[in-house]
Amino acid sequence: PGFPRTLGQAEALDKICELDLVISLNIPFETLKDRLSARWVHPASGRVYNMDFNPPHVQCEDDKPEAVAARLRKYKDAAKPVIELYKSRGILHSFSGTETNKIWPYVYTLLSSKIPPVLSDEEN
Repeated sequence: PGFPRTLGQAEALDKICELDLVISLNIPFETLKDRLSARWVHPASGRVYNMDFNPPHVQCEDDKPEAVAARLRKYKDAAKPVIELYKSRGILHSFSGTETNKIWPYVYTLLSSKIPPVLSDEEN
């Protein structure tokens, strides 16, 4: 989840800056649940691992599938009014998918059209 996550956070953000672009990533519930449930943490060091790579022996209670599902449902309920707020302002841009490398080119194209490129000293 990104920021703002709740309507209260969105209202607080409005007081310090004016947003002209909001990006919403629509990732299927099952994809998120699977990814978060595969995350494991080594409690002594705080290192984060993934079951697909190099898992330690302990999984955080918050990362167990049933806890992840509950967190995602709660997040979706809290985020809905935030999404509606930015949609009503005409600044919401939504992207859907399951893989970062497939979504990113579309996000990059949008950002490139809204933000002028930063030139290095050699290019100026």
